[in-house]
Amino acid sequence: QLDEVTGLAQLVVTLPPGDEKHQPMILIRDSAGRTRKKYLMPSRAHLMVADGDEVMPGDVLAKIPRETTKTKDITGGLPRVVELFETRKPKDPAVISEIDGIVRYGEITKGLRRIYVESEDGKTVKEYAIPRGVHINVQEGERVRAGEPLIDGPLNPHDLLAVLGEKFTQAYLVNSIQEVYRLQGVNINDKHIEVIVRQMMRWVKVEDVGDTSFILEEQVDKFRFREENERVIKEGGRPATGRPLLLGITKASLSTDSFISAASFQETTRVLTEAAISGKVDYLRGLKENVIMGRLIPAGTGLEYYRNIRLLTQPPAEVPTPAEPELTPEEAAAMDFLRADSGGATAEN
Repeated sequence: QLDEVTGLAQLVVTLPPGDEKHQPMILIRDSAGRTRKKYLMPSRAHLMVADGDEVMPGDVLAKIPRETTKTKDITGGLPRVVELFETRKPKDPAVISEIDGIVRYGEITKGLRRIYVESEDGKTVKEYAIPRGVHINVQEGERVRAGEPLIDGPLNPHDLLAVLGEKFTQAYLVNSIQEVYRLQGVNINDKHIEVIVRQMMRWVKVEDVGDTSFILEEQVDKFRFREENERVIKEGGRPATGRPLLLGITKASLSTDSFISAASFQETTRVLTEAAISGKVDYLRGLKENVIMGRLIPAGTGLEYYRNIRLLTQPPAEVPTPAEPELTPEEAAAMDFLRADSGGATAEN
């Protein structure tokens, strides 16, 4: 390929058309002609060495041209923010390792290279199908950790959640969103994004109902899930188990327990229809539904005082006056004497 800027010719790697079983690679041989290392070359890589050149450790063998950088202003970054908040699967995502282990290269079948990650004890082997022309980040025999990308590309938050858990996924989302704003010098406190991410990960899918009242594969609020498990454990039962879900902000808003809040957001007809069919009851626990109904919001310094008020729907029952205790004859005579004595003293005065 001829470089338009320098006018120099460069060797560029191209995949052989119609050949799905071979991939270009660079072989490093020692003075005795033995192959010491193999480097797979991705498509469109620019070779910096020629056949027969002597190389030293650290020499650049090839360069991978990066795609033209997208607009780095806030408008160019907003689609990335929307992609993260809606947890959409990115285009050409990276493949991440599910376990800690050693990388082994497999054969190429139907244009896909098989890469195996074998655990150190040899009991677990994970297989990954990698497109033939992409750049592979790991070499054969290399040790990788769970969650490490095997090829170039953006990470899929759902894969991170399945492999590395909730905490890592939450940190990844917060940092990725902040990165877009920091490029423009926009300073946003992490707590605002953390509140949104917390709501995105508020749901759990039940995998084992145990002795609870849940249904298998039911999507349950995480706080209700914990309360039900605590109740079952206190009664000596078996708690339910579930896996955390990551929902986009639109789906998370429509999944709320309050149908009034959900109907005021999007898909009003569907939300109200489902609420009517299932006979839902809105207990007005959130801010939005209370504002819609014209009530005080359940927040603020006076919340506890307001919550402790009880409205009586019926007039209070009359409290009967206690009857006077019966007196013995001696006590009655003493009372009469005191009354007579007090009456005589009053007459003398």
